[in-house]
Amino acid sequence: MFFKMITDTKLAQNAFLIGCQRTGEALIIDPERDVDTYHKAAAAEGLKLVAAAETHIHADFASGMRELASQGVKVYVSDEGDANWKYEWAKENTYDAVFVKDGDVFRVGNIEIKVIKTPGHTPEHVCFLVTDIGGGATEPMGMATGDYIFVGDVGRPDLLESAAGVVGAMDSSARVLYNTLQGFFEMPDYLKIWPGHGAGSACGKALGAIPDTTVGYEKRYNTSVSFAAKSEQEFVDFILDGQPEPPLYFARMKKMNKEGWNILGQMPAPKAFSVPDLKAFLTDPENVMIDTRFDRDAFAASHASGAIYAPFNKTFNTVAGSLVEAGQKMALLIAENHVDEAVRDLVRVGLDDVVGYVTPEVWGQYVDELQPTENIERIKFNQLPATLDKTNAFILDVRYSSEFAEGHLPDAHNLAYTRLIPRLSELPLDRTIAVHCKSGARAASAVSYLKRRGYEVIYIDDAVENGLQLTHDAVPA
Repeated sequence: MFFKMITDTKLAQNAFLIGCQRTGEALIIDPERDVDTYHKAAAAEGLKLVAAAETHIHADFASGMRELASQGVKVYVSDEGDANWKYEWAKENTYDAVFVKDGDVFRVGNIEIKVIKTPGHTPEHVCFLVTDIGGGATEPMGMATGDYIFVGDVGRPDLLESAAGVVGAMDSSARVLYNTLQGFFEMPDYLKIWPGHGAGSACGKALGAIPDTTVGYEKRYNTSVSFAAKSEQEFVDFILDGQPEPPLYFARMKKMNKEGWNILGQMPAPKAFSVPDLKAFLTDPENVMIDTRFDRDAFAASHASGAIYAPFNKTFNTVAGSLVEAGQKMALLIAENHVDEAVRDLVRVGLDDVVGYVTPEVWGQYVDELQPTENIERIKFNQLPATLDKTNAFILDVRYSSEFAEGHLPDAHNLAYTRLIPRLSELPLDRTIAVHCKSGARAASAVSYLKRRGYEVIYIDDAVENGLQLTHDAVPA
């Protein structure tokens, strides 16, 4: 049996390529939408991708299941849960799609895959037990757990409500997860766990960075699992407390992974913009420049009108997915050698309309020609008192609510940077908005969006500790 974990490090998402070397066939579990990645990985091992399986309707990335189905790959999708959470696209008779339930078994070559239902994170969630029949095994080697069990955590049960808007779902989902976890204690300790996510994912609150684990280890050291050994209410209270606000794009991922994404066929190929191309692009205010420069000082000093600041680091998908709306035409300010990776990152959160890119060299030419640019006023926390006296600014803290609860400035309003779009009405249009976060990084992106929407903004580019030390009436945890 061949096994390879393929990780998207920005989204902390794991897909699993499992192949039978005797027959040359391979299966991919939980693929992202840019499926050429998996075909290439299989081909490199002399395998052909013939099947794909998915643990649940994902919220944190665009699934590649329909893309693979359109290419003739046989797909296995969950038929668990209620009628509200079924794979609508897989019902089309043009696809070789199999709806699976608890206890179902299928094979890829000499590898056996058994389905077990594991609801709680979502109603339709399943896991896949993998047994190497061709190698003589009669028991499973491991389990692809999706968002059921992680290293050090379990899948958060609040997303149906907090991301997809199903009112009242989080408490009942947490109770379902509690009951599901009782079965985890009955599993053999040796069984390997191949989790769908690692550290950095928004699908839990304490995911570990180790790539895999075992059932026995998680029984001993996984705090969330240990709470499942206590009373149901203790578990519910623990698992729902302190979950970070989900990025805005999660709701759209749930919807489109259920209904089906448009078929890509091939990855978008944006045009290399010249200065005239950039000028033409910026004439339409609906178009958006995504400025990926690492240097936020440079962005604050000079950027394109209406640009969104999304530095090309591990937060790139989250920022773009939260602050760029679906259907907007995008151009990137980015180094040439990062274009393909950035386009792939955007496709993975459902942002396909990348029509062009500008290299730093072309941007420099644009600035040298004295074309229109914008800047953002920046201050440190020690300048905030004078700023408040002068402007009566509205203080906006764009950290997560769990961070805000640990201590914040008096009179600060909390609104996570990933949720600005749906909660914009909470911000006054007639006051300057002074924005801060923990270090200045998230605030830079938030400020860029607010400025694009017409707000007068001040960017507090400073560590929040400096602000808390300035005032005696800071609100403690």
